[in-house]
This record gives sequence, structure tokens and C-alpha cells, in this order.
Amino acid sequence: MTKDATTVDRLRRAIFALSLFLLLSAFFALWIGYKPLTLAALQHDEATRTLFFRLRLPRVLMAATVGASLAIVGAALQALFRNPLAEPLTLGVSGGSALGAGIALALGWGTRVGGVPLVFLSAFAGALLSIWLVYRLARSGTIILPGALLLAGVVVNLISAAGVVIIQYVADFSRALQILRWSIGTLDIVGFDLLVRMLIFLIPGWIALLSLARDLHLIAVDEEVAASLGIDVQRSERIVYLVASLIVGVSVAVGGTIGFVGLIVPHAARSLFGEDVRVVLPCSFILGAAFLMIADAIARSALGAGELPVGAITALAGGPVFLWLLRKQQRDAAM
Repeated sequence: MTKDATTVDRLRRAIFALSLFLLLSAFFALWIGYKPLTLAALQHDEATRTLFFRLRLPRVLMAATVGASLAIVGAALQALFRNPLAEPLTLGVSGGSALGAGIALALGWGTRVGGVPLVFLSAFAGALLSIWLVYRLARSGTIILPGALLLAGVVVNLISAAGVVIIQYVADFSRALQILRWSIGTLDIVGFDLLVRMLIFLIPGWIALLSLARDLHLIAVDEEVAASLGIDVQRSERIVYLVASLIVGVSVAVGGTIGFVGLIVPHAARSLFGEDVRVVLPCSFILGAAFLMIADAIARSALGAGELPVGAITALAGGPVFLWLLRKQQRDAAM
């Protein structure tokens, strides 16, 4: 059996296993909450049906959409930068996107341009500017310095966070409260309209990243090897920057800053299915959807009738993983 055939077979088995896990995660997320749902209640109680179809089901689908988006972007950025610590939050992409969306929210830009919500465009612009700035600061010639990459990401995040705080102080009370709830990560949604608008932008982005899986796999091995095999490395980089900014911008504009999904999930996918980016990318997509559905279910049920921000749950899970990976990377560099 050839190497490509082995990869396809491994990918097929991985997607089958993860699809089953995704299905179980969806059932868990739909059932759990401050008001557990039952099939009998869905059949006979109108209030339960309204809760399910207007609130619970749209929210679970929103969690799956945002989780899959952040995870596939994290896997793509880690392959592009050849750094397991790269993800939208640590690279400042989420911070820049949050600042752009925060400006739009504070100014009341609820209108649309050509059918596109201005908050989406503002978040996309912030994400694109952030990833470009971090890349320029971290690159020295043809080499991307891992330490400079993370340091630049941290600085961009700090500047963006300071900008969001200033916006909250100068905005009126209602908008400041809206920005506060949104900035800590929330997946509140009523109905499916917003989700449909998101998918118009996200689906082309998902397809673009998945189509670059082979290029990213070769770039992750070595840029010079990829170029010698006919890969236009600079073109692939530009596409990843644009698509990652679009996906993160839309996700942050709707769900706020939900960190570490793009760190935990690709790492878990590599641990389970190997280092091949052609396998890691689609597996991260499915696993990210399942992960955020579970995290959101925990967030909205941990306090009973109250609710925790889902960004706090992902940070509690992802922070220790980030520190462990950082320590591991330092040990590997010292050997």
C-alpha cells in the first residue's frame, strides 16, 4: 500500500470515529442545561419545543460552528508557522478581531454593506492587521523566530485588550455591558438567522483551508522542500492569512474571544492520529466542533440556573495545556 493510500485509509477511519464522538457530544449538549430535555416533553410540551428549536438547538449548532472554525484555523497556523503553540489567541488574531468588533459594537454599526454586517467586516480587518503585524515582527529573513512569534502575539493581544477596555469606558452603559458579555465569550443565539449569515462566510473559508492541506503538510516539513516540490509558499501563506482572518473575524464577531480551542484540539488530533497535516486538519475541524459543544454545555449548566462564559471554560482547559507545551518546547530546544 502506498503512503498516500495509507494516509487516506487513516483519515477515513479517523473521520468515522470522530463523527461518532461528534454525534454523542451533540446529544449530550442538547440534553444538558438548566432545564434538561426529554423526548416525551418535546412531543407533548409546546414550551419545551420552543426552548429546543429557538434556543437549545441553535446554540449547540453555534458552538459546533465556532469550535470547528477556531480548531481548523489553529491547525493551519501551527502547520504554517511550524509551531505547536500557534493559535488565534496566542498569535493576537483573536485580540485584533475583538478590537475591530468592539469598535463596531461601540459605534452601533448594526447596518450592512452589500448584505454583510459591518461588525463582521470590522472584526475581519482587525484580525488581518494583527496576523500581518505578528508575522512581520517574527520573521527574520526566511526564518520565523518562535519566541518572537509568541511575544508579538502577546503584545498585540495586550494592546487589543487595552483598546477594548477603553471602548467600554467611553461607550454608553448598555453598549459597554454588551461588549463586556461578548468579550468574555458567549454563544447566546435565538433562532437560526445569525448562524446562516455566518455560514455564508465560513463555509468557503473551511473549504479553502482543507484544500490547502497538502501544501501545509509540505510547508510544515520544510519550506525549501515544499518550494522544490512546486508549492508556491508565499501564495499559500497569503491565502492562509486571509482565510484565517476571515474565519476568526466572523467567529469572534459573534461569539467573542474564546481562547485555546485552536491550541488544544489540533494537539489532541496529532496525539490521536499522527502528525500528517492532511489528517490533522479535517480531524481538528470535527473534534473542535465536539469540544466546544461540550465546553458550552458545561458553561451553561455548572451554576444551575446561572451561566458561566464559555471562554472561561476553554481558558481553564487550555491554559495548563499551553504551559505544558511551552515547557516541552523549551526542553526539546535545549537537547
